[in-house]
Amino acid sequence: MPNQEKQFLPLNVAVMTVSDTRVEDNDGSGDLIDERLTQAGHHVVNRSIQRENIDDLKAAFQALADDPAVDAVVSTGGTGLTRRDITPEATAELFDKSIPGFGELFRMLSYDEIGSSTIESRAVAGVANGTLMFVLPGSPGACRLAMDKIILNQLDARTRPCNLVALLPRIRHEEKP
Repeated sequence: MPNQEKQFLPLNVAVMTVSDTRVEDNDGSGDLIDERLTQAGHHVVNRSIQRENIDDLKAAFQALADDPAVDAVVSTGGTGLTRRDITPEATAELFDKSIPGFGELFRMLSYDEIGSSTIESRAVAGVANGTLMFVLPGSPGACRLAMDKIILNQLDARTRPCNLVALLPRIRHEEKP
């Protein structure tokens, strides 16, 4: 729940669609994420469509994590169970810290909409080199749920009792143990 005493702090966010079939004209999930972020007041500073190739995906996520102008990445696609679904694997090695509660909460909320089919989602989140990363399924419904019920709240400095925006300075500047 937002606290109106604090100010909204816009973040610079990259949106990545992972798909062998999507192009700019039919990227509904990427469009939804972009629109939600922009409507909330954030800046979409990078938008891309990446093919489902593990080495290329790792490199694309690493480049975003290494870019000091990117605070967060929201990706869509590649979280299912087929051989081509490799986005969680592409990000796993990059995460300095995983955020297991994100996937758990996403699947709990998703259960109310799609029932036990939610077990097929491998949505994950983590922090890579001080950059927040959210890996969402490819369906617009899943992206809507994640954005509206979890991500936009956590990317809002006014959300109480705590939010990821408030942690970003510490995540980025504390020395590693």
